[in-house]
Amino acid sequence: MVAERDEAEDRKPPSDEAHSAFTPPSGMDQVPAPEEDSPTSEFAVPQGLSPESTQETERSAFDPPSTYRARRSPQAFTPAEGVPIVRLTKEAPWQDRMRTLLRMPVGDRPVAEIVQRHDEAGPAVPRVLDLTLRIGELLLAGGEGAEDVEAAMFAVSRAYGLDRCEPNVTFTLLSISYQPSLVDDPVTASRTVRRRGTDYTRLSAVYTLVDDITTEDTDITLEEAYRRLAEIRRNRHPYPGWALTAASGLLAGSASVLVGGDLIVFVAAMVGAMLGDRLAWLCAGRGIPEFYQFVAAAMPPAAIGVALTLAAPAVNWEGRPSAVITGGLFALLPGRALVAGVQDGLTGYYITAAARLLEVMYFFIAIVVGVLIALYLGVQLNAQLDPDAALQAGEGRPVLQICAAVALSFAFAILLQQERSTVLMVALNGGVAWTVYGAMHVTGGISPVAATAVAAGVVGLFGQLFSRYRFASALPYVTAAIGPLLPGSATYFGLLGLAQNHVDDGLASLSKAAALAMAIAIGVNFGGEISRLFLKVPGAGRGSSRRAAKRTRGF
Repeated sequence: MVAERDEAEDRKPPSDEAHSAFTPPSGMDQVPAPEEDSPTSEFAVPQGLSPESTQETERSAFDPPSTYRARRSPQAFTPAEGVPIVRLTKEAPWQDRMRTLLRMPVGDRPVAEIVQRHDEAGPAVPRVLDLTLRIGELLLAGGEGAEDVEAAMFAVSRAYGLDRCEPNVTFTLLSISYQPSLVDDPVTASRTVRRRGTDYTRLSAVYTLVDDITTEDTDITLEEAYRRLAEIRRNRHPYPGWALTAASGLLAGSASVLVGGDLIVFVAAMVGAMLGDRLAWLCAGRGIPEFYQFVAAAMPPAAIGVALTLAAPAVNWEGRPSAVITGGLFALLPGRALVAGVQDGLTGYYITAAARLLEVMYFFIAIVVGVLIALYLGVQLNAQLDPDAALQAGEGRPVLQICAAVALSFAFAILLQQERSTVLMVALNGGVAWTVYGAMHVTGGISPVAATAVAAGVVGLFGQLFSRYRFASALPYVTAAIGPLLPGSATYFGLLGLAQNHVDDGLASLSKAAALAMAIAIGVNFGGEISRLFLKVPGAGRGSSRRAAKRTRGF
């Protein structure tokens, strides 16, 4: 076998004589094989070109690249003065601290300090997210602004140890996302707000719960937080139904005095507003949408005003029946939703702001429909409705009107279901607002829009001071105090002009009412911003100030 193998090897051609499958056919010249000592390559430099020198000079790893130019260098990631350290002192209100963190990128936020530590294994992520959403739901349903709802949700999640959380709030939807690390999948939960109601006592209780959760001195487990939240949900309103109806009447009567009404007008406005309130409750009990509830509530005050206009010549009464209708409008204008909507727009939550303002528009249209029905019937019955009947309101009775403004804010606070301890403070704030407005507009002759904006700014400033003092929401201290500034008179005269086919005058008056409403909302928000800008808590560091919202032009 060895001999056969040797013979097979002998039969193999040598490597120089090996043939290829690409050997040219017979009759064609064979291309000479390249010399073994100078092989060629397809990457060889063609003849006529001189190769560049490939000799490299010895360089350092810290030398800049050859394409780098100092004149056109990009901006450094870290500025020359360094990155400022964000210091959030614990003396600052949790609202300010959470707003500062929310307006920072996730990577720049300081590591969360776990306030409520009860388990070494870490927090139960699904339960913390559910608790956060339930708290945000109560705040949003109570009329709180989107930024404040996000701040509360962020505060609760950080207090229980969830660092990388991103809350998101729209008009009816709340969501929160938590990502344990960059390599882990995020956990997202959401909740829908089905019903909204006005109860500032419940709102204050939720703020107290959030303040306790974010405070190290108070030990609140998840079970304790759920128990307190359930108690807040089950708590009954602080005022019975008859008290709310009486407050509605007092509000309308006080508003009628503000626009020049006498005792008869006061009583008539009270009766009309109370009838409208009961009629709206009857519609709500039958499941009728809120739009038609406002239509029903606006009709009785307008009808009583038309009836007084028809009866005035017979009884030789020289009062102002139009003040009855104006007082009824004060009790219906959605000032709370207007302030919240404009606040969301000014802080960059445009979707929520658009939804709130659309809700305000629907309520306003409902009031217009209800009042126009009564006014149209009055015009058909030849009721002498005078558009100039209340143009001199606010003159000659300053003390009486200040008292009426205080009573109006007091009644408004009861309608908003505020805590009894805050009602007197809010009523005095409303009296201050009307005093500022009267001093600027009636005495100083300043434009009513500018006077309203300044008075609303004072309300926002004082309301923010009260809320910072008690670590609570600013809404209970602001919403009722703007009641005397609501544009009830301008709204009525606009509707009267439309009912009498004076379209130009009606639209002009309605435009004035819209301008006054925007002045109120912007003034309230500006007053709150002024208080946050200048009234810092002692001991707060430089980084505890609130950053501006970078959602518009990027600076």
